[in-house]
Amino acid sequence: MADDFSKVTGLPDDLGIEDDLRRSEEVLTVRTDTRRYGKAMTIIEGFEDGEDLRELASSLKRSLACGGTVEGDTIELQGNHVARVPDLLREHGYAVEER
Repeated sequence: MADDFSKVTGLPDDLGIEDDLRRSEEVLTVRTDTRRYGKAMTIIEGFEDGEDLRELASSLKRSLACGGTVEGDTIELQGNHVARVPDLLREHGYAVEER
């Protein structure tokens, strides 16, 4: 896949442009869900397979001062953070669908 981008853009592979382009093409959705004991969870979905979500989840948890986990291809954050998460994801280069 990296070869495809370098042929199209003419830029060297060392720049890592393929990661930025892949992120910008993904459209993530952010929603809330109610879990055990009526606690709110913020769910982030729409990631492609093979993406390192643990690093992104860690960054989001630090920024939001909350707990959370990665379940398959989704990130789950404790609490209702729907208002702040889209902006944080955009800072990381992702496109977010507004709901």
